[in-house]
Amino acid sequence: MNDCVRQLTLRNRSTRRFREDQRIPIEILYQLIDIARFCPSARNHQPLRYLLSVEEKETIKIRSCLFFALDLPEWDGPAEGERPAAYITIIAAKDAQPDPSIDLGIAAQTILLAAAEMGIAGCIFGSIRRKELASLLRIPKGFRILLVIALGYSGEEIRIEELGENGDTRYWRDDRGVHHVPKRPLRECILMAGSGNHVP
Repeated sequence: MNDCVRQLTLRNRSTRRFREDQRIPIEILYQLIDIARFCPSARNHQPLRYLLSVEEKETIKIRSCLFFALDLPEWDGPAEGERPAAYITIIAAKDAQPDPSIDLGIAAQTILLAAAEMGIAGCIFGSIRRKELASLLRIPKGFRILLVIALGYSGEEIRIEELGENGDTRYWRDDRGVHHVPKRPLRECILMAGSGNHVP
């Protein structure tokens, strides 16, 4: 099996601290959306629309509309110098049918994988102050915010860990600031119908 997709997926970590001084040109975001627009879409309705933000004044304001790490309640998000350099806000019509949530997941992950291939890190946000962000970005009437993707060049070390026996899936940081993300082993992810779990 070609290992490139696996390695790209392993590189694609949810990054929350960036090298803010390394800006991302708007043309890069155009390229990411140009890839995402070819993703599968339920009944091919293609309901997703994208707002692109790279100007520093705007990205600083967007940062204040996001909850960066609910499992790190003592951390208030990235400090000056660590903030994302760009954002992609994904929206859809409020009455979009079929439900665009499946399209949304496919497109968001495709964007992040394409970004990772370019050496750019990112993080998907669903915890959003939607009213404030809609006002800031002047979201068109009749549309709603689905997700926000933060992008930038990584400013943190992230390690994948084997999930402990206690089953705690919460990510955490050690005293050196290294971000640890527990993942379930393969044997716990696959259930063989009618015969239990027999994955080695």
